[in-house]
Amino acid sequence: MDWQKSSYSGDAAECVEIASDGELVHIRESDDPAAVITITKAKLAALLRAAKAGKFDHFTH
Repeated sequence: MDWQKSSYSGDAAECVEIASDGELVHIRESDDPAAVITITKAKLAALLRAAKAGKFDHFTH
């Protein structure tokens, strides 16, 4: 898979990486590449919309 990370990460070893495989998206942390979360593109889009809308803000307080 072609893993990508944000250009803001630079050479940092601890960042989130993402790869696409058809309708699936795989997400991992670069310092633990064996631990991968797999989600559909539709569910990832819904998760991102919810995060942008502040639905998970209570976890950061």
